[in-house]
Amino acid sequence: MKFTTSVKVASLGLAAALAFTLAGCSGAPSGGSSATGGKVYYLNFKPEAAKDWEALAAEYTKETGTAVTVQTAASGTYETTLKSEMAKSDPPTLFQVNGPVGLATWSDYAADLSDTAIYKDLNDQSIALKDDTGKVLAVPFVMETYGIIYNKALLDKYMKLPGAAVTSVDQINSFAKLKAVADGIQANKAKLGVAGAFTSAGFDSSSDWRFKTHLANVPLYYEYKADNVVGQPSSIKGTYLPGFKNIFDLYLTDSTTNRKLLSSKTINDANSEFALGKAVFYQNGTWAYNDIKGKKVKDADMGMLPIYIGAPGEENQGLCTGSENYWVVNSQASEADQVATKAFLEWVITSDQGREALANTMGFTTPFNTFGDYQSTNPLTLADQAYQKAGKTAVSWNFTTMPSEAWKNTLGQAMLAYAQGTGSWDAVKTAYVDNWAKEYKLANG
Repeated sequence: MKFTTSVKVASLGLAAALAFTLAGCSGAPSGGSSATGGKVYYLNFKPEAAKDWEALAAEYTKETGTAVTVQTAASGTYETTLKSEMAKSDPPTLFQVNGPVGLATWSDYAADLSDTAIYKDLNDQSIALKDDTGKVLAVPFVMETYGIIYNKALLDKYMKLPGAAVTSVDQINSFAKLKAVADGIQANKAKLGVAGAFTSAGFDSSSDWRFKTHLANVPLYYEYKADNVVGQPSSIKGTYLPGFKNIFDLYLTDSTTNRKLLSSKTINDANSEFALGKAVFYQNGTWAYNDIKGKKVKDADMGMLPIYIGAPGEENQGLCTGSENYWVVNSQASEADQVATKAFLEWVITSDQGREALANTMGFTTPFNTFGDYQSTNPLTLADQAYQKAGKTAVSWNFTTMPSEAWKNTLGQAMLAYAQGTGSWDAVKTAYVDNWAKEYKLANG
C-alpha cells in the first residue's frame, strides 16, 4: 500500500499550512455525547509535553466523564514502546507516526479519519497522510521548527568585541560566517563567561536524534532538492556529506564539552548549558522552549538560526520546518473507544482549554483553522515566522523518508565513534550512503 502526502520532500507549502484563519469555537465537541462508554488511551511521543497532556486529559475527563489515559514513551524509545503496548490486551486507542515510512509499519492499525474534525479543520488537507485510495490515515497536529537556537544577549556581547566576525546577526547567513562567529566565541569564552560556543552534542538516547536524524536531514534536503527526488528513494548519493562534516566538526570543536565525553551527555545537559547561559548556540527545535524558559535566558533573548552546511544558495535558507507528529486512531480498538478518541481530539482542537494548551502551554504551531485566536507566543516559533515573512526557503523534513530506525542508529553510532576518535569519517559515509540502500531493501524487498 502506498501513502501520499505533499509533505514528503521539498516544497512543503508551509505558508498555507501555517496560515491561521479566525474561528471562534469552544466547549465540548459535537461528537462528545456519542463517546459514552468509550475510553481514550494516548501513547504520547513527546516527553517534554507529558505533563501538559496529562493535565489536558484530566480536564477532559472532568468535563465529559470520558476516561483518558496518557502514557509517554521515554525519549528515543517510542517505536519500541508502541510495539510493546500494541501487543497488550488494552492497547493505545491513539498513537503517533513520524510520516509515510512510520505509517507503513502501522497502516493495519490506522482508522479512516476522513470524516473527523481533525481532518476537516486542517488549513491544508494535503498534509494529511492518505493511502492510495484516498483514505485519510494520519493527521499532523503540530508543525515544528528546528535550527540553531541562540542567546541574543551573549551574541551581542561577542559582537562588541574587537575583531568580531560580524556586527549583526543578519550577517550570519552561511556556514563560513557561522564558523567564524563560533570560532571567535570559543577563543573568547573566558571574556564572554561561557563554557563554549555550542552546547554539548550528547549521544545518549535522549539527545542523539538531534544529529542522526535532524542534522542528517539537512544534507538529505539539499540532495533531494538538487536531484528532484519525489518520495522515498531506494538509494542516496551523499552529495552534501562534506557539508554535514563541516557543521558536525564545528559542533565538536567549539563546544562546552570534550568530544571524548559525548557518550554520557544527555539532552538535559544541553538544555541546562543553554538555559543557564553557558553556551551561545544550541541545535534543537521549538519544542525545547518549555525546557529552557524561565531560567537565566530571557524569552526576548532567544532566537534561532538556520543550520548552515556550506551548500550553494544557503544564504536564502530558512529554518527546518515540518512535522513528525501525526495522530493515528487505532482501528483495532473497539468502536466505542474509537468514537471516544475522535471526540477527544475534536475537543483538543476546538475547546478553549485544548487550544490554549497546544498553542501556549506546549508552544505548538498547529495546522488547524480553529486556532485563530490562539497563536503561539513561543519565541522560537516566532523566529520561524520571521524567516517565512522574509521570504526564506524552509528546509523540509525529509528525515521522514529515512528507511528505518536501524539506519539512524547505525549512523549515530558511526558519528559518535568519529567524535570520540575511535572511528573514521569514512565509516560515517558508509553508514549514511551504503546502509541506506541496505535498509531500504530490507524494508521493501
